Amino acid sequence: MQTIMALMPLWALAAAILVTFAAGFVKGAVGFAMPLVMISGLGLFLEPTLTIAGIILPIVMSNFLQVARFGSAEAKSAVAEYSRSILIACVMILVVAQFVTHIPTRIMYLVLGVPVVALSLIQLTGVRFHIPQNRRRLSEWGFGALAGGLGGLTGTWGPPTVLYLIALDTPKSRQLLVQGVVYGLGAVSLLAAHLHSGLLNAGTAPFSALLLIPAYLGMQAGFLLSDRLNPDTFRRITLVVLTLAGLNLMRKGLFG
Repeated sequence: MQTIMALMPLWALAAAILVTFAAGFVKGAVGFAMPLVMISGLGLFLEPTLTIAGIILPIVMSNFLQVARFGSAEAKSAVAEYSRSILIACVMILVVAQFVTHIPTRIMYLVLGVPVVALSLIQLTGVRFHIPQNRRRLSEWGFGALAGGLGGLTGTWGPPTVLYLIALDTPKSRQLLVQGVVYGLGAVSLLAAHLHSGLLNAGTAPFSALLLIPAYLGMQAGFLLSDRLNPDTFRRITLVVLTLAGLNLMRKGLFG
């Protein structure tokens, strides 16, 4: 605890716990957005590098919890079906994360926020993207590279993945499973990348480990809500969460 208190005052630690619980709840309810909510919330009072370090262990844990709800057979099926997208995303995360300390924070937020808001609002207004079967292989590489690049920069690669799954008309239960698999394997890549970059170290790791507790409790509460959502409501809530998180990232990119 002394190590954590050396990083921030007590009020900031309490606020970080509350933000993480809220992020866990959203993750449990809609299957993604934990990094987005945590980055948006923690970034209000913590340094960007500490924010990214703090989210790493909770997102690893949360995605394995999400996949565990479906069983190993279904998880293996999802890995096989989306192997190309997962592979390129993990490689991009490992590579791009090494440059995160050299890129201005505002640029990072804008790079993530602008496309998220634009694509989400388009779909909320009724426009539906659809990827035909004959374009799926190419789109997997493209969306995987985009998701991994954003993940390496900002610690979150959910928005491109969600938009891709929606464009494939992926059923709700399958979407939740695939998100958990993609994010879980990506989170392991992010963990490895930032152990190498030095962002997650003896000073920041205890803070990230402490946030595992509120993340877990928030997810359990979110699971209860998720089980009651119909597919159309699930899709709209997902897009609204994306839009709000994206707008907040744009605000941080433009105004700090």
